Amino acid sequence: MFYKQNKGYKFQAVFRQKSREMPLKSFVREIGNMSKKFTKKEKHECRRGGAYIAPDSSPLSSTAGSSTALTEHGRWANLPPELLLDIIQRVEARETCWPGRGDVVACASVCRSWRQITKEVVKTPEQCGFLTFPISLKQPGSRDTPIECFIQREKATSTYRLYMGLSPALSGNLNKLLLVAKKVRRATCNDFVISLVGNDFSRSSNNYVGKLKSNFMGTKFNIFDSQPSKDSLVRSTNRSLQKTHLRQVSPRKPMFITAKISYELNVLRTRGPRRMKCDMYSIPASAIGQGGTAPTPTAFTNCNDEARLGFKTLKSTQNVPLVLRNKAPRWHEQLQCWCLNFKGRVTVASVKNFQLVAAAEPSQNVAVPEQEKVILQFGKIGKDIFTMDYRYPLSALQAFAISLSSFDTKPVCE
Repeated sequence: MFYKQNKGYKFQAVFRQKSREMPLKSFVREIGNMSKKFTKKEKHECRRGGAYIAPDSSPLSSTAGSSTALTEHGRWANLPPELLLDIIQRVEARETCWPGRGDVVACASVCRSWRQITKEVVKTPEQCGFLTFPISLKQPGSRDTPIECFIQREKATSTYRLYMGLSPALSGNLNKLLLVAKKVRRATCNDFVISLVGNDFSRSSNNYVGKLKSNFMGTKFNIFDSQPSKDSLVRSTNRSLQKTHLRQVSPRKPMFITAKISYELNVLRTRGPRRMKCDMYSIPASAIGQGGTAPTPTAFTNCNDEARLGFKTLKSTQNVPLVLRNKAPRWHEQLQCWCLNFKGRVTVASVKNFQLVAAAEPSQNVAVPEQEKVILQFGKIGKDIFTMDYRYPLSALQAFAISLSSFDTKPVCE
């Protein structure tokens, strides 16, 4: 499985000499092209959100009928760990945005050893502000600067696509598709099914990540997650919550409510923007305090076992959940409209525009600057184009689901 010491040094010397002749970007592209040579069986066994990991080649497990792809993967797997670490660190430092960020994913697609080192090198969005792997969509955003995205709405198909980028005009071909949601109209409610791809919304598919469900009036929404973080799974003592939060959509995909969104009724029909409140069951209120942390999943997990063990809900009885409220706008006398400072990210007035900040109690000892910091902002910039900027402690999936609730019709809230 491994080269002997003398052969290892010889291989390392040859590799370094070849790397001088071949640019790093060309070398990574060659690896990416090689990692796409899968057999049909390998493609079927691909894990969700990750590339196929070839088994380690060894004299005991190798057979005469082994494929050429596995042989090639075995060659790359035998690189010295120090050299492999240096290669991946250079690629990760060089490519800081999409589509170049795909070279980092290509490194993780070569084999198990490459994938393990790549996962150790690549940091979470909270630490670096980059979205690299699909699991990054369920990890908290950056603490320093918001991650800028935009949503493209297709009314004909009731589809909403989340891209990473400033806007379609500014980003051009550098946009990265993150998530896709499809609105499903039902007799008593509306569902927004969220998937990793735009052509597969089946609840039994590995691309299915969750959904947003509304009530009949469109004033209350629940965010469902098919695979929440194990850190946020807690037992519940409330029987009513157990019944609500344990409702399974399908035998393969147990669903867990991770947040609840409520819009206040406007019975008197007074002028003003919508007022909303978000109870983030999976995020403790202490996450925004000094030294606080939010649940950060490192891999997609199967929650069937947790459901059988009695993990009923994500609402903790010990930690107070984080509560978000929309930032109150101010009335502009000259413009005769309600205004918020979106810092140039929103250009079209709309009732859908909002900014969310933390609503902390005095007993939680949260600093005032943290309470005034905008965690999520959403607004219109053109026909069927909306910007969505989020930051810690929300993830891209949570921010996208909250933004989707603004698209639903709410006649009693306006």
